[in-house]
Amino acid sequence: MDELIERLADKAGLDKSVAGKTIGIILAFLRNEGPQQPVQALIDSIPGAEAAIEAAGSSRSGLSRLIGGSGVMAMGTKLFGLGLSISDIKTIARELFKVGRDKIGAEQMAAIVDGTPGLRQFT
Repeated sequence: MDELIERLADKAGLDKSVAGKTIGIILAFLRNEGPQQPVQALIDSIPGAEAAIEAAGSSRSGLSRLIGGSGVMAMGTKLFGLGLSISDIKTIARELFKVGRDKIGAEQMAAIVDGTPGLRQFT
């Protein structure tokens, strides 16, 4: 996970702690909203992903609770709450998806993108 965090932090120009939280939030969103099998394959391929997801799940802002705490809007609320811009989110998502293609293959990553409501706007 440390290597992934460093890679994403460098690409987006973010602090490593923010990059780590961002990864957890995105993976938690994918787990809740995406196609189960390819998302679990992605999570299983990233050492430390489960811990990042757990950490992300415990930090729900008041606004995300208000809008239901799930879906792309809630993910965006959490990421904006970390101080990220849309550009930052797209940069991190694209880089995370590149890692995913390397780890689980382009076909499974395409299934995640195509099967997760609202995700395409970040790719």
